[in-house]
Amino acid sequence: MKLLVLLSRVPYPLEKGDKLRAYHLMVRLARKHEVILCCLSDTATDPEHIAHLKQFCTYIEVVRVPRWRILLKLVSGLFSRLPFQVAYFHHGNAQRAIDKVIRELKPDHVLCQLVRTTEYVRDHPTLPKTLDYMDTLSKGMERRTRNAPVYLKPLFHAETRRLIRYENLMFDLFDNTVIISAQDREYIYHPLRDRVQVIANGVDTAHFAPQQEEVKYDLVFTGNMNYPPNIDSVLYLVQQVLPIVRRQRPAISLLISGVDPSPAVRDLARTDANVTVSGWVKDIRSSYASARIFIAPMQIGTGLQNKLLEAMAMRIPCITSALANNAVGAQPGESILIGNTPEQYAAHILRLLDDAGERERLANNGYRFVRERFDWDAAADGLERIILATTPAPVPNAEPALP
Repeated sequence: MKLLVLLSRVPYPLEKGDKLRAYHLMVRLARKHEVILCCLSDTATDPEHIAHLKQFCTYIEVVRVPRWRILLKLVSGLFSRLPFQVAYFHHGNAQRAIDKVIRELKPDHVLCQLVRTTEYVRDHPTLPKTLDYMDTLSKGMERRTRNAPVYLKPLFHAETRRLIRYENLMFDLFDNTVIISAQDREYIYHPLRDRVQVIANGVDTAHFAPQQEEVKYDLVFTGNMNYPPNIDSVLYLVQQVLPIVRRQRPAISLLISGVDPSPAVRDLARTDANVTVSGWVKDIRSSYASARIFIAPMQIGTGLQNKLLEAMAMRIPCITSALANNAVGAQPGESILIGNTPEQYAAHILRLLDDAGERERLANNGYRFVRERFDWDAAADGLERIILATTPAPVPNAEPALP
């Protein structure tokens, strides 16, 4: 099978959740199928990154979209019914490039990741299609609206409505739809949402494995630090949780590690000597291993938090919110600790810092949990079955082969 994969960005290196999911699924699907990759980029792509992807992709088309063109698209989006997140990624030059790939390479099936890429195949009604919603963008926008500045609320409300309408439209236009968790499926507003099939993420347990490294910090948080739910999470942690902890542990330290920290995140380190913001690191495992506790008090956002799976796979005790754990499904109090208020988070932190045995128990349980439940091979196999069920078998060449 020739499988065309459409992504909103180059899926390597693996510093963001959508890249991680696309990369691991493609690697495994490429073992039995031809993977044709088309993706967008607003910056020059490192040739080494393309060379890495060519190890398993038979063809790669990276469409460069200048940032001025993106800004122009967003302005024109005010007069469109498309969600801004779709308009942001939909451009004429990219459409022409993808149409050419479809016309010349004749894929048997197309896999779109996120509704951001689906506009590119609306004019190809006969091409079998699978949409990986990944998570529910409309629900994430709805949650962001609650904490948005007053002047942005009308725009965020409008984007939420547009996303709901567009997600429902794409449900009807695609042969298959998949999503990252049962929780996110329930956020789809379509009346037939139960038909969306869950393909959970995995975790690379060979890569994310327990390490012996010097512990420098009490707490660590990792992620794309320009992503609003991550920004909101660390602001909540530093501004609401840590002041309570410091009544008993004034010198508690926190590492915030991840690509592209926003000004608000960088300011946390400038105003607090016990908060370190590392920015991008070559090997994120060193950040996980350098702390006693991983904490992710996610208040908004959707999807499955890969950071939790990776930390548990490295045998690090984890504290998170019920919102984040609903997608993970770990047993509270056994494999993970759940906070609902700043006071609860603070109590969990203090208890774990004071009790090495409890840290060890929680870490071991979490380690066993992710190894049993989250496997990239199983995820790719499930996705392959869904795709093949709606992909016509190749028509054999009617002419006999020449002797």
